[in-house]
Amino acid sequence: MWKIERIKFTSIIYKTCSKSRRRGIDTKALIRTDKLSKYYGKGGKIKAVDELDLEVHEGETFGLLGPNGAGKTTTVRLLNCIVKPTSGTAIVNGHDILKEETEVKRVTGLLAESPGLYEKLSAYEFLELMGALYDVPGDILPERIDDLLKLFGLYNRRDYLLEGYSRGMKQKVLISAALIHDPPILFFDEPTSMLDLRAALMVKNLIKGLADRAGKTIFICSHILPIVKEMCDRIGIINQGKLIALGTVDEIIAQTEKKTLEEAFIAITGGVEERELLAWREQRGASA
Repeated sequence: MWKIERIKFTSIIYKTCSKSRRRGIDTKALIRTDKLSKYYGKGGKIKAVDELDLEVHEGETFGLLGPNGAGKTTTVRLLNCIVKPTSGTAIVNGHDILKEETEVKRVTGLLAESPGLYEKLSAYEFLELMGALYDVPGDILPERIDDLLKLFGLYNRRDYLLEGYSRGMKQKVLISAALIHDPPILFFDEPTSMLDLRAALMVKNLIKGLADRAGKTIFICSHILPIVKEMCDRIGIINQGKLIALGTVDEIIAQTEKKTLEEAFIAITGGVEERELLAWREQRGASA
């Protein structure tokens, strides 16, 4: 039976978290895709995700990078059973996305790129609803909601309707909703978007704490390379639906013989103009 335990989120975030070891290297794969594909359009001409083979290990923080329209969000939607694959499959914490949709959703928490909110509810009511949908026991749910609202600085506004919240405040509520059932796997699609600097730092510390101290497996999609570089044990780069690079930041930089992740990313995914600009920059640096 699926079991929800008590967890104090404040005990996770407000402690220094170290990345003294590379997580996930000797642990089992909690996410494993097998030729996972999603095609759109007549005859499947638009390949949003194309035969993706990927493993993300228990306790690992994994980052998926790519240009706009590369297939990042579609990958997350497939792994959370929001859309069905055209072909292939994936196993998430032992559950097949094709056959065990309910079980997959119970073991994952998702902060989507363009999520929806019931804006006629208060923050407390919304989290209460999300907890009920995930079958969080009634003796645990109130304390967990209070913990999350305090963590994000929303406790004093818990009874305000969400329609009156700022974009950043709404983002905090949505992150709380992803954590409400304490899932072992968390998906964050652009987790720091719409947040001010202080809130963004708090979210980064929270994600680090969830990985380092609570043993969560984290899957991050972001176009902000410094965030991925700082937080992720490994990264994958996807372009036109294909996974074209995989490894640690240092490994990917070494593979491209560049000096920074930004330069490596452009070299791997960029068009002719970006490559020429990068070559000009290197030539200029050599002649300086």
